[in-house]
Amino acid sequence: MIVGRKAYFLFIIIFILAALVGCSPQGTEKIESGKDITMFVATDIHYLDKKLSDYGEAFEVYAASGDGKQINYVEEIVDAFSRDIKKAKPDILIISGDLTNNGEKENHLMLAKKLTNIEKTGTRVFVIPGNHDIQNPWARGFKGSNQYKVGTVDKDDFYKIYNKFGYDEAISMDESTLSYLAAPSEDVWLLMLDTNQYEYNEFIGMPATNGIIRSETLEWIRQCSELAKANNAQIITVMHHNLMDHSDLLSEGYTLDNSKEAIETLKSSGMNLVLSGHIHIQDIQINNEGVSPIYDISTSALSIYPQQYGVLKFLPAEGIKYSTSLVDVEGWAKEKEIGDKNMLNFKAYSKNHFAKASYNKAYDELKKMDGYSEGERKLMAETMSILNTNYFAGTVASVRNDVIHSPGYKLWSDAKPPFFKSYVLSMVADSYRNKTELIIPKQN
Repeated sequence: MIVGRKAYFLFIIIFILAALVGCSPQGTEKIESGKDITMFVATDIHYLDKKLSDYGEAFEVYAASGDGKQINYVEEIVDAFSRDIKKAKPDILIISGDLTNNGEKENHLMLAKKLTNIEKTGTRVFVIPGNHDIQNPWARGFKGSNQYKVGTVDKDDFYKIYNKFGYDEAISMDESTLSYLAAPSEDVWLLMLDTNQYEYNEFIGMPATNGIIRSETLEWIRQCSELAKANNAQIITVMHHNLMDHSDLLSEGYTLDNSKEAIETLKSSGMNLVLSGHIHIQDIQINNEGVSPIYDISTSALSIYPQQYGVLKFLPAEGIKYSTSLVDVEGWAKEKEIGDKNMLNFKAYSKNHFAKASYNKAYDELKKMDGYSEGERKLMAETMSILNTNYFAGTVASVRNDVIHSPGYKLWSDAKPPFFKSYVLSMVADSYRNKTELIIPKQN
């Protein structure tokens, strides 16, 4: 009898929500069924407003110690990306977390202004937070030789700042997180999942890297699935953390702590596509266990070479097509008549910046090791640089044959440094196919 009552009340909830699905805020009417839909997918912007940095000594030290983010030009990258959106006019822009450098309130407010301008061009924006965005003890500004603390945001602040970008269109919200379900189209709904654990940040003194989908949220996901099925809508899931491992070496802290349970829930709910970020590399993984596959597309960070975003096309008669595109920074700089040579030749500048950082990290590590000549160190560092630039772009397949037959790769195969050797070999291990394109046939 209890089971019957639960099923009855769930049916009533679904019925009420189904009736509300047709009601959208003014100016956000749903795309009609049968229409093609174009979505741009961006992640890991790590926005830093120029008000919080003088780009002096402290900033240079911070930037040099990072993972290659083009943090000195991130505002220009966002403005150039906004220009791409204005020209292409996609229906939807999805941003899957790490909106700001380290959760600085000023950065959130300034990015929200830029997103408002994007929506004025006709593209609807949907966001979720990443592990850097909320209650971050690392929120900092940079002045001279010093970093200084600035204000961060809590969960409620994030909701208020980004209320216009998904939350005010939600047809359902998870009670325990900032997750929500939106219905921008009659055919395609967006399940935007907050997978972060920011409530522990102050205690541990840093932004928690690990992600999880809580048990209450998993149950809510099942209810969202029933609601979508009742409205003949397909759900695309978006989260910051990865559903599957996108690296043999880098999975802890990147892949959901309860990924197996999450995969089972999504699959049993009929969901077959997840868009994620966090790991900063462009990669596509497929879980073929069970009756049907599920895909996890990790789009590379907008703030890192090659300044790339995803283009997702929903084609009712065919299915879903995913590809990538590069931000046209050069075109934006020329249009704005900016004289900065780096901006006017940004693709080459950004690639050289990232390749050099990769080279230097490998070379510096090898200098600590005995048994290598100067020539061998240079060969190995160059191999590392070539692989890493293609790894982040999702194009290792295009250089794989040349790399594995190179003297530098042979040296790495016999190398001693455990982490760098494992990292180099892992970049080659799953590189037989291009990671920038995917076609998912129409679901029956």
